[in-house]
Amino acid sequence: MTDKTEPKFYLVRGDVLPDVFLKVVGARELLNTGEVRTVSDAVERMGISRSAFYKYKDAVLPFRDMTQGRIFTFNTFLRDEMGILSAVLAIFAEVGANILTINQNIPSSGVALVTIAARLDHAAETPDELLVRLKETKGVVSAELLAG
Repeated sequence: MTDKTEPKFYLVRGDVLPDVFLKVVGARELLNTGEVRTVSDAVERMGISRSAFYKYKDAVLPFRDMTQGRIFTFNTFLRDEMGILSAVLAIFAEVGANILTINQNIPSSGVALVTIAARLDHAAETPDELLVRLKETKGVVSAELLAG
């Protein structure tokens, strides 16, 4: 598959898939539910290598996830200073994310909770890479991936 072609999708019964695909899905579920905190813990629990997880993690999804698209919700705590929210939103624009909602609370003790839901179908970066960029942004006190 080249960058210029759209990916092809196939609906396949789970019982005919290689075991590694199902274990990758299981590892993702462990991470998404918070049952484990790290990829290392998830792959150890599922009995697969980290390389297998990273190779297939974005390619093998349960059908219910494929029908919902790639929507991710980020929680950020931002300092109450001019331009910080704008800098955060610029990062989303730079990677090609489509922002769906922004919810900003009133600042308390100089910090405001800002929750951003975005579709990352065509983003140039993974949610984890985007999260790293958010955390490195001046004025961002903390950032976490809440859902997705």
